[in-house]
Amino acid sequence: MPAEESCHLSLDTCHIFMTDILNKNIVLVLNRNWQAINIRTPQEAFCQMATNVATALDIELGDGDQARALRPVTWDEWITLPIRPPDNAVRTAHSIIRVPTVIVAVNFAKVPKKRPKLCARTVRERDANRCQYTGRLLRPEEGSLDHVVPRSRGGADTWENLVWSAKDVNQRKADRLPHEAGLRLLAAPRAPKELPVSALIRNAHRVAEWKLFLKAEP
Repeated sequence: MPAEESCHLSLDTCHIFMTDILNKNIVLVLNRNWQAINIRTPQEAFCQMATNVATALDIELGDGDQARALRPVTWDEWITLPIRPPDNAVRTAHSIIRVPTVIVAVNFAKVPKKRPKLCARTVRERDANRCQYTGRLLRPEEGSLDHVVPRSRGGADTWENLVWSAKDVNQRKADRLPHEAGLRLLAAPRAPKELPVSALIRNAHRVAEWKLFLKAEP
């Protein structure tokens, strides 16, 4: 959800006592078409629900994590729902409130797009687990990030300057340019295309209810 959609309801208004669970990203956010767009903390979810920016989904799972019951619930009703054995909950000044696992941003219809976060895993995935100098298919532990233009020579941490390389090749290349080490890139590294954020939300297995809206990782 964009920043302008977020709320800043004070904790004094919510009467929420801070706990570890309030600041963990365990609430999946859907747009009004029930497409995954973000992950929020319970603290943010409560604020969005209390200001009618979002409704929570009351989900009852059946066998095989299929939804036996699923309905949108407003804040006023949510705070009256009972706490079930699997639920996380937080204590307020007057009661205990169930932590939602999924909320719906009722006024937001888009599915934002973004690039994957630049890190070793996403570079490896972009390069299809292959050494970009030899073409060899690598197990994750056999490869490492290589700066095409080494950091010591001004190389930046960018998609265009990072490739997945076999560790032995990377060690041989050291602080040299590829041609100085007798190496040649299979292809010029590029930034991946922007994807719907739903494709970038990982750990669909983290919360059982998320499986209703996210594809599990292969």
